[in-house]
Amino acid sequence: MTHTPATDRDTLGTGKFRYRAVPDWPTLPEGWSLVEVVGVATDLHDRVYVFSRSEHPVTVFEPDGTFIRSWGEGQFVRPHGITIGPDGSIYCTDDRDHSVRKFTPEGNLLLTLGTRGKPTDTGIEGIDYRTIKRPGLPFNLPTNLAIAPDGSLYVTDGYGNCRVHKFSPEGKYLFSWGDPGSGPGQFNLPHGISIDSSGKVYVADRENSRIQIFTPEGKFISEWTDTARPMQIRFDENETAFVCDVGWKAGLFPWHTAPSGPPRGAYVSVFDREGRLLSRFGGSDDPCAPGDFFAPHDICVDSQGSVYVGEVVMSAGGYQGKVPPTCHCIQKFVRVRE
Repeated sequence: MTHTPATDRDTLGTGKFRYRAVPDWPTLPEGWSLVEVVGVATDLHDRVYVFSRSEHPVTVFEPDGTFIRSWGEGQFVRPHGITIGPDGSIYCTDDRDHSVRKFTPEGNLLLTLGTRGKPTDTGIEGIDYRTIKRPGLPFNLPTNLAIAPDGSLYVTDGYGNCRVHKFSPEGKYLFSWGDPGSGPGQFNLPHGISIDSSGKVYVADRENSRIQIFTPEGKFISEWTDTARPMQIRFDENETAFVCDVGWKAGLFPWHTAPSGPPRGAYVSVFDREGRLLSRFGGSDDPCAPGDFFAPHDICVDSQGSVYVGEVVMSAGGYQGKVPPTCHCIQKFVRVRE
């Protein structure tokens, strides 16, 4: 696909991290809909794996949006997150199945983490994370997985638990950390996770509106707070951090009270490894416009610097009429180079 040069009016973000939305990405087979895109990841060839709550849970596309294949039909209870390993293996988190499964790129099952369909006991009442009485073993409504440089697997166990779990590359459970709360090393819905080249673990602690940073052993290092209900954090090949925030206009629990002042909308933010803001876009009053967001849920960056953002528009408010059902559920942004 040939991209025309962008004008300043077309560009999103600031500084060296400016982008242009690619219209009508991707191209779906006739009659298909992605409904909600909970996860998006790219492989070593920049093919895009989209994990959605649709009849075709895993759909694979070329970078230009050409459809390649789908798989996973009938295999998931409720898709939630997707990660691609350096060997091309696909890890899919299924929150209501209480499991994470590893597949080949063609969808053949290789490994299962957790006991499918059986949540561990944390004392939670419904999905109210405020009622978690005790940390639990894997899993109770897990959210996402990240892979360390040594192949270790880290899983955020967020909706029904308050922990990060570490597994060996072969899937052996090693240890966990986290308690309910808002102090260092505590979580209120650990939702997203990423790991840098040094092995430091970055956790999107959604309902505490922060990114917590830990050693590989789970020792608290620091936190970033220039974020509003972060869903996911990912690094590009230069270890620049990309964070998608859902903000305070979508996906609210019944007990939520937004901070004072105008409610902050949904954003994509770009940070350096020290947490300094480099660029940000989104947050307007038109969340369905190209380059804006209503309920971003996952983000990834390919080898060319293009950014993909998946959204859960319907369950975050679309079913209640807050946005039209035609609002985008995935967008691609190409980087504008000088």
